Amino acid sequence: MIQRYTRPEMGNIWTEENKYRQWLAVELAASDALAEMGDVPAEAAAALREHAAFDLVRIQQIESEVKHDVIAFTTAVSEKMAAAGAAESSRWLHYGLTSNDVVDTAQALQVKQASVIISAGVEKLMECLKRRAYEFKHTVQMGRTHGIHAEPITFGLKIALWFDELRRNQVRFNAAAEDMRAGKISGAVGTFGHIGPEAEEKICERLGIKAAPISSQVLSRDSHAAYISALALIAATCEKIALEVRHLQRTEVREAEEPFGAGQKGSSAMPHKRNPVTCEQICGLARVVRSNLQAAFENIALWHERDISHSSVERVILPDSTILTDYLLFKTIWLVDGMRVNADRMLRNLNMTRGLIFSGQLLLDVSAAGMLRERAYKVVQGHAMKSWEEEGDFRAAVEADPEIRAHVGADQIAESFSLDRQLRNVDRIFERVFTPDLP
Repeated sequence: MIQRYTRPEMGNIWTEENKYRQWLAVELAASDALAEMGDVPAEAAAALREHAAFDLVRIQQIESEVKHDVIAFTTAVSEKMAAAGAAESSRWLHYGLTSNDVVDTAQALQVKQASVIISAGVEKLMECLKRRAYEFKHTVQMGRTHGIHAEPITFGLKIALWFDELRRNQVRFNAAAEDMRAGKISGAVGTFGHIGPEAEEKICERLGIKAAPISSQVLSRDSHAAYISALALIAATCEKIALEVRHLQRTEVREAEEPFGAGQKGSSAMPHKRNPVTCEQICGLARVVRSNLQAAFENIALWHERDISHSSVERVILPDSTILTDYLLFKTIWLVDGMRVNADRMLRNLNMTRGLIFSGQLLLDVSAAGMLRERAYKVVQGHAMKSWEEEGDFRAAVEADPEIRAHVGADQIAESFSLDRQLRNVDRIFERVFTPDLP
């Protein structure tokens, strides 16, 4: 991922330096566990723990010749052991292991590191959404379907909906991250031909992960696809939030907008512009995370017990997807936290159709008062369409209609056009969202 969208803490996880550091952690955990079981001399394991190291440049030099990164790694470590006077102990490095015992298990360690950062980002965004949802709990806004005015909502309800969606994402992500917290030390075809399952369990335990119940030469990639899917869903929710703010920031709407700094400039040509550039960035980058999901699904089916068609793909999609999700969460937190909300404009927009948005409630009330529903719909729609076309006062037209007044009086019509009536269940909805154990 390019530096522009890479936050340092997450970016450091996917450096070559950290990758080889995790490889070494697996190798050392293996020698320690095997020494404990009597399969590796204890003094050799101790020497490896004390002297095993690597030089990134040297690994790259060796790989350019041997064309195999794991061999380049073990050779470079062995050279360091020899330089430290422990060449004899280096023969126990990588003992009983195949390349993907190291690569897949170390990758699980990197994903575990990345997941801690993403989980914290999700938690912080949820806290931010909850705070702003309560801030605008009773801020009346026009609800829109198909982009057209529908019935009243509150802006707090809109934010509460984002919170509820992100909470489901949190559950899915935690489950996917837990599935990825698995290693394998089962050998070239998963049969434990050289070291047994008990060694695998001890090695993984030392690394703070679990041993996969079964594997081939590689861990099954369905877990990786589920993990990328969980990231894509988080990114999609970030996009959903940003897209809504983009719509609400349009000049004709102006109900909410992303933060705009004092020295910020929106356009090189038009000084008046305040463009939702961060929202658009969020929407664009979410597409990249989603696109990586297709590649993750393609990685599930491999030839027999393993090929390496997945390997090159994962060198791209795992770093890119975690780096981008981390960045998207950071930007969405910034957006929600600093989002400007124009409550007066929301109310003005709600009233711009002069009561049309209450047509549904009026239909119910007239029908309940005795008019056949089909007739009631026709009468109410007739007034609604006339008011729409002529920009007239819908409520005044209803109050002047003798057929409607024959069934409902002035007090009932006033009740049909009541905002409080429409929004009387806001508190209950908030209880259901933010106290989810309630019935």
